[in-house]
Amino acid sequence: MASGNMKSIKRRIKSVESTLQITKAMEVVSSSKLRKAKEKADKARPFFNALYETMCDIQSENPGFLSPYTKNREINSVMLIVIAGDRGLAGGFNSNVNKLAEARAKELIAEGCKVKIITIGKKAGEYFKKRGYDVVKAYVNIGEDIKINHAADIADNVVVPYANGEIDRVELFNTEFISQLVQQVQSLPILPVDIKQDDGVKLREIPIYEPSPEAVFNAIVPKYITGIIFGAVVDSFAAEQAARRTAMENASDNANEMISHLSLVYNRARQASITQEITEIVGGSAAQE
Repeated sequence: MASGNMKSIKRRIKSVESTLQITKAMEVVSSSKLRKAKEKADKARPFFNALYETMCDIQSENPGFLSPYTKNREINSVMLIVIAGDRGLAGGFNSNVNKLAEARAKELIAEGCKVKIITIGKKAGEYFKKRGYDVVKAYVNIGEDIKINHAADIADNVVVPYANGEIDRVELFNTEFISQLVQQVQSLPILPVDIKQDDGVKLREIPIYEPSPEAVFNAIVPKYITGIIFGAVVDSFAAEQAARRTAMENASDNANEMISHLSLVYNRARQASITQEITEIVGGSAAQE
């Protein structure tokens, strides 16, 4: 009986050790992917910050400036862009951003608005399709290797309907990477474009925009939205890797604790088995005498 119990414990120890190898490997892979994602985000950010500053300059230097991308409208139809991951095993990473976006969708629907959704990441697409939302586009497996042309394609599916009056507002939901231990879900309105007002005096020559400031501004907006989406996807991917790394680190710690506990139980069972054998031998010798 004790021998059978020892074999069962030994099988469990080997099983947990196999799981520990997997979680350790996933922890290392996530750390590597996190570093690459942060480097990609840091390299892209200055260019798109420059685009935003140009847009701010155009508006501040042209008092009569008008653009369809900055005008507030009556809200009848809203597009939500939801960025999640393509895989699980990352703690609450996917569920947190999906629930935040769904809460906003329900709020808009209750106000009488029509809600359309673009999902980036398999887990976001599955979540909203399963619940019957109008998912107009679903992008999968682009988070790790996203290129500007991927982001531009997503931006086209936002900017064109907005310019045509098919949607009146666009909001983006993703997870912001703050540190390796902290990731925070957030919502970001991206259309209409919110341009900051600069009341400071700029001691420089005012540029001349051809064919007009409005035309230049309207040409920049799609590139700016592309930059926001690109940055949000990269940032979200970095946050996903950080969340997965933490989840795998915790899983590895739990596996080590379980192995220690099972090893202790195994050693006690083995000791009890040896003691029983010795007792039986001594008892048999005493009986022969």
